[in-house]
Amino acid sequence: MTTIRLTAAQALVRWLSVQMTEDGERFIEGVWAIFGHGNVAGLGEALQGIGDALPTWRGQNEQTMAHTAIAYAKASKRRRAHAVTSSIGPGATNMVTAAALAHVNRLPVLLIPGDVFANRRPDPVLQQIEDFEDGSMSVNDCFRPVSKYFDRIVRPEQLLTALPRALRVLTDPASCGPVTLAFCQDVQAEAYDYPESFFEPAVWYIRRPEPDPREFARVVELIRKAERPVLVCGGGVIYSEAEQTLADFATRHGVPVVETQAGKSALPQSHPMNFGAAGVDGSAAANDLCEAADLIIGVGTRFQDFTTGSWALFRNPDRRLVSINVQPYDAHKHGSASLVGDAKSSLKGLSAALGDKWFGAFDASTRTNWLAGVDAHCAAPEAGGGNHLPTDAQVIGAVQRVSTERTIAMCAAGTMPGALKLLWQPAQGGYHMEYGFSCMGYELAGAMGVKLALPDREVVCFVGDGSYMMMNSELATAVMRKVPFTVVLTDNRGYGCINRLQIASGGEQFNNMYKDCNVEEQPEIDFVAHASAMGVHSVRAASIADLEAEIVAARDRDRPTVIVIDTDAVPGPGEAGGGFWWDVAVPEVGRTEKLDAARADYLRNRQRQNLVN
Repeated sequence: MTTIRLTAAQALVRWLSVQMTEDGERFIEGVWAIFGHGNVAGLGEALQGIGDALPTWRGQNEQTMAHTAIAYAKASKRRRAHAVTSSIGPGATNMVTAAALAHVNRLPVLLIPGDVFANRRPDPVLQQIEDFEDGSMSVNDCFRPVSKYFDRIVRPEQLLTALPRALRVLTDPASCGPVTLAFCQDVQAEAYDYPESFFEPAVWYIRRPEPDPREFARVVELIRKAERPVLVCGGGVIYSEAEQTLADFATRHGVPVVETQAGKSALPQSHPMNFGAAGVDGSAAANDLCEAADLIIGVGTRFQDFTTGSWALFRNPDRRLVSINVQPYDAHKHGSASLVGDAKSSLKGLSAALGDKWFGAFDASTRTNWLAGVDAHCAAPEAGGGNHLPTDAQVIGAVQRVSTERTIAMCAAGTMPGALKLLWQPAQGGYHMEYGFSCMGYELAGAMGVKLALPDREVVCFVGDGSYMMMNSELATAVMRKVPFTVVLTDNRGYGCINRLQIASGGEQFNNMYKDCNVEEQPEIDFVAHASAMGVHSVRAASIADLEAEIVAARDRDRPTVIVIDTDAVPGPGEAGGGFWWDVAVPEVGRTEKLDAARADYLRNRQRQNLVN
């Protein structure tokens, strides 16, 4: 056996550089890195040495570097991914939130935090967490519950088994999610005689598991017997590249489609079978279908509470659930008749088995009426209509009117996700939402990741002032790398979304808007100046018309554009023909009549929950 002597860090990056997709690209395109003690000497030297064969990119914050990597993987439909490395201690724990985000959303990212010395000679080292009863523990054990695969590399030869296991998880549709390789810093620098064959290029295939014949037959029978079925389109449709297959199934059999946050834009909003978003932030057209449906067919969805209206939406007493999913855990939720398999293969097979079976038990006018209501709700304010600040819906309408087939709207947290899910009318693939974890701070880093994955698309990032204040530093990275995208920063002077929920739950305005906080001076933050200081082209839009013009102007720039617009802090997205109850527990004993009324309303809604078949 021919061997080559490399440090463990050199072996890791060399191996990653030859792990290929079916299209002949590296699966791990490159590595985001902030160096510190624990990764600078070992991994730093290895990454510098391998150069463009596995490029390294510098970010500003470990969490946001990982957000960028996750957004890249999501926009790439999980066909490609990035790695992220950090030092030990706070550099590592900064990535834990991002790992949780990737875990919830089933998205691939390879996290390589530096770890303590495997030989323990210098213990305790700077930033080391010590457990008084477990000498094997380090701070990186925090990654265990938020990783789909976790390994600690304490000997260089362990890479021979750990790396293939890591790539298996990252490329497996069923187990896909974050992988953490905690890399002890002394081991990174240790040399080992690795087999040369270990570094031969390898191709990783994204498999399409076929459903079990018995499950398949049961689901076909359930669909045949249904009178009012509805399809719930989840993110798995997009990851399976089953968009056209879903459209063909819905059109051929007359089964209307409703969307989740992750599944939105699998069908363009213009498709006649697309009745829009379902659930808490859903359309009236979609929710009416779900309430009456006797069979709900989930395709690639986790059936999150926003989709199901906290399991109060599906009201038909005879309703059944079917769940088509590559992950058995998701396919068996809430007593569903499971169909464990690839979305595209499963839908094709079901359509063939159903033949010319046609349902068509829906009123197409509800969709038309809802979309007309959206247009009216998002219309520009009338000239001379006073000095009222625009609503979030009017901001969305402005971007919609100047959008093209190449525009992607993206967001993550606050009021905008619900408003966009209800109101944004995308072309196919024109929507990117991180709402599994709804992580404030994902937006700006995520926008960069989307643009890196899809450089020929226009990326418009909606972000509130609260999320912008949490994490904005990757704007500087986007400027350095000349990654252009457009940020629409809506300033309502606080956490407007959670303030509305506080009021709706019977509470008083407290600690969310700046005016309701225990401060001596209300901040007046100049977001335009702040973004400009990082090299971003930033402007303030004085009106909705200004916003439309600035969106168009941003398309010719080679760097990010931030457009700041003041918005109304009080109104939410409005009805616009949509909305549903969400289970947010209200205090059982209150001090006010308003809180007592909210509790009574909460109990009435809770009685409608239908948690199992």
